[in-house]
Formats: sequence, C-alpha cells, structure tokens
Amino acid sequence: MLKRTTLLTLLSLLGACASQPAPSDNWTRWVCDSQTEVLWRFADSSRESVDVRLGGGDIVYRLTQEPSGSGVLYSDGMLSFHTKGEEGLVYWTAKDDLIGRGCKAP
Repeated sequence: MLKRTTLLTLLSLLGACASQPAPSDNWTRWVCDSQTEVLWRFADSSRESVDVRLGGGDIVYRLTQEPSGSGVLYSDGMLSFHTKGEEGLVYWTAKDDLIGRGCKAP
C-alpha cells in the first residue's frame, strides 16, 4: 500500500512539472561593442522575466523585470540586462562592472 501511495505521489508531481510552460527555445542573439555575445529570450508570456546567456556559455541567468526610468531593466541581483528599443547593455550588478553596451542584433 505504501509503495502504491508513493508511486501515485511521484506521478502527480511529474505531471505538475510537465504542465508548466517551458520557455521557447528561440534565443535572440545580440553582440555588444565589447564583442560579447548575449543570447536572450522572454521566459514567460507576460515578458516580466528573461533568460540570458553570455558568450554562448551554458549558464542561464533568469532575470526579472525591475523599475527603470527608461527602457526595460531585468536583474537577478547579480547580472543586469537593460534594453531600450532594439539594443541594450549588460553588466554585473554587484560590482557595477560593464560587460557590454550597444548590444544589438549583428
């Protein structure tokens, strides 16, 4: 009986995970003035969060929208991605260390 209950619990958890919408696999590729490649995509349909990868790396940063005076700012407290129109900039938040500006489609 316990095994059956455990199995049913695991199956329901797997079903819940499967019903979560996955972000699209379509990444937007921008190149910055520093020649850093920034791959990004909206992580949800409300466009309140983005996934960002730097330099073609495997690490995906999930950034959420923050208040901004102009354009749209996304951050996780470690990395910030600020877009305005068809270009943006990316920087390490804590160190205020610029990774690249003028990032846009090549």
